[in-house]
Amino acid sequence: MSARALEVSGGVRRAVDSRPLLWLILTVPGAVLLVGWISDAFTYGRVVTDTGHWAAWLLMFTLAVTPLRLIFKRGAWLVWLVRRRRNFGVASFAYAVAHTLVYVFKKQDLLLMVREAAEPWLWAGWLALLAFIPLAVTSTDAAVRALRQWWKPLHRLVYVAAVLVFVHWALSAFDPLIAYLNIAVLAALETVRVGLQLSRRSSRRSR
Repeated sequence: MSARALEVSGGVRRAVDSRPLLWLILTVPGAVLLVGWISDAFTYGRVVTDTGHWAAWLLMFTLAVTPLRLIFKRGAWLVWLVRRRRNFGVASFAYAVAHTLVYVFKKQDLLLMVREAAEPWLWAGWLALLAFIPLAVTSTDAAVRALRQWWKPLHRLVYVAAVLVFVHWALSAFDPLIAYLNIAVLAALETVRVGLQLSRRSSRRSR
């Protein structure tokens, strides 16, 4: 391989491994929505819907990492996904916060928001956000070290958050078909994860 090819290959590898570049890419949809809303190119409905969709999609992508790891077991791309999983989870939380802030900015009435919070689609959303908060706060390497064996049990809250997120989506959507399709994908991923984990435990016991 020529020196030029090696240089290009090294540059591509550094770009792929760059967390700042990953975060830049993850913020692009949010930046587009913000500029569109400020310039009146996008309506409130478009912005609140799309921020919610990105929160759900990134959460689902985060949850997909474990089933993919169990299925494929090895590969450079899989190592990359496992190492970046927390980044996608934090990005999901960021879009969920943006989704909430857009809603609060539009309403600007605490009493109205309290009354609306009694609606099933809204309390599911608020509970999902509350479940997200400890996950985001403890997403750092320092938190992993500090919590030790308690970190994984705490982060199983992600499954509770996922259920609440998709309940909120299905109940709030004008056309819930897309929400149901995403719920089906999430259910399939979790079925694969549980099945493979049970199979692995069974094989260990039989040795």
